Order: sequence, then C-alpha cells, then structure tokens
Amino acid sequence: MTFKYFSESEMGPVPRTSEIISEKVWGGLIATINSLLSSGGFGEDFPEPCPDGGCVTGTNQQAFALAMQAEIQGIGWPLDNHPVVGVSYWVAPFAPDTLSVLDFIQFCNEHVSMPIQGHYHDFFKHYHLSFNREMGRKQFRERINKLFMRNGLVFELQGNGSVIRIAHPILSELIQSPLASTGDKPLDGMLGEARMKFLSPNPQLRRESLERLWDSWERLKSLNDPANKKLSVANLLNQAATETTLRARLEEEARQLTDIGNTFMIRHSEVNKVPIQESKHIDWLFHRMFSLIYLLVIDRRDD
Repeated sequence: MTFKYFSESEMGPVPRTSEIISEKVWGGLIATINSLLSSGGFGEDFPEPCPDGGCVTGTNQQAFALAMQAEIQGIGWPLDNHPVVGVSYWVAPFAPDTLSVLDFIQFCNEHVSMPIQGHYHDFFKHYHLSFNREMGRKQFRERINKLFMRNGLVFELQGNGSVIRIAHPILSELIQSPLASTGDKPLDGMLGEARMKFLSPNPQLRRESLERLWDSWERLKSLNDPANKKLSVANLLNQAATETTLRARLEEEARQLTDIGNTFMIRHSEVNKVPIQESKHIDWLFHRMFSLIYLLVIDRRDD
C-alpha cells in the first residue's frame, strides 16, 4: 500500500493534465527499471544462471536489452537521460518519444516478476531466486502509476498490461460507466470502439474516436425508421423529452452535432474540412456527442 505525501494531504493531488513524458519522469523510470534489473526482477524471462548449476541468480541484462530493442523503437541502451557526446561535452537531459516510453513500460510489465531469495550460494555470494509474477506486476504497476500521478500525467497502467489515457474527471464517470445494449449489435460495437480509442494514449487513435462516435450517431439516427432518417430522429428526441422547450433544445443540439461532423475532419477528409488537433478539443467534442447518445440510448433501452 502506497503512502500519501504531505503535499497531497494539504493541497490535493497534482492535476493530471500532462500528455508528455518529461526528462524527469524518464529519469525516474530509468531508476525503477535499473533497480529491477539489479534485483533480478526480470530474471524469470531473462535468467542469469548460477555457474555451478542451473538455478537463476538474477537478470541477464544483455538478453533483456536485445529483446526490448527488437520490440520497442526509440529506446536506447543502456538506459540514460543524460547522454554524453565525446569526452567533455554534456547535453541537456532528454526523454524518448512518449509513445515509445509507454510501449517500453508495457514491455517491462509483461516480463517483470517479484524475485524471492532462496538458498544463499556462499562461494559465488549470491542467492538462488524463485519468482512471483502476479506480485511483481502488481508492485510494478503501483510504482509506475505513482510516477504518473505525482507528475500530473494522464496515463495509467492497467492490470491487464495496457496503458490508457485517463479521461478528465468530468468525463470519466460517464465514459467508463457500463453502457447497456442498444439492441443493435453493430452500434454497440461502434460505441465500444469509440470509447476504447478515446482512452488511448495515442493522439491519432483519440482523433479516430471522434470518427467512430459520429458514425455511431449516424447509425443511431436511422434505427427507428431506416427509410426516413428525419422521422427516426424525431422519434428518438420525442422519447428523450416531452417538455417542448427542452425538446427543442435537444433538437438544436442534434442538428449542431451533425453539422460539426460535416464541417470538421471527423467523418470526412476533404481539404476544406477543419482538422482537430488539440487534446482538450477532442475531450470537449467527445463529451458533447457521447452525452447526447447516452441520453437517447437510455430512452431507447427503456422504451
């Protein structure tokens, strides 16, 4: 169980708004991985055998490095955030590309285990190790998520080994809450894919989440009456609101969201479409559309 820093108790947690792995965070990650390498934390998959028999005594760091670099692009070896050029020239700290670092974290999570010291081999002055994979991953996940949290990063390492982007607290409860079946399997699949892509750390996939959400909207609009989309939409809105003023507001919202999908580079890619680049704008648009769909799906489900 991790402790809470005094500053967190007094001021609350650091706002989680950053989407870039900084040099400082990369340095903290290097320290974590180097500690695990030294203690044998990757020895179950990359064993360093005892010279006097086959027992594992630690991590074969060369094997770890070769396997890692074969799978993860952009991470050098040995791990470093203060590269030295030549003999006397020092350059500023650096961090690899954020997506490469997140891939590296997933690689480490896949192969980490908690080393358990057994027999002490006095001649070679080392312990023979056994391993607990589940506990090792749990401890690694807690350490990585604490590093993310303390530095205000929007990422979180999940129990299944995936890294997700945490939605803003206002969005999180709505987007991550269970969404009952709409009665239409293709639409259910599209909404699930949209939510999955929205929580991705990859900016491109997050932009694609808007496309999938607007596609969901177009399908939802036609479910009640495929031959007459306008009448189908009217039926949906009638189910959602019977009070005339609110009903009119919902109709205007539906019209505006359809127009947004046609104006911005969401469902269309013509050169005159406006691209959406900033993450905060993706958050806003996704929340706005998802909220309307959520409202209409609830009423469709309860009908």
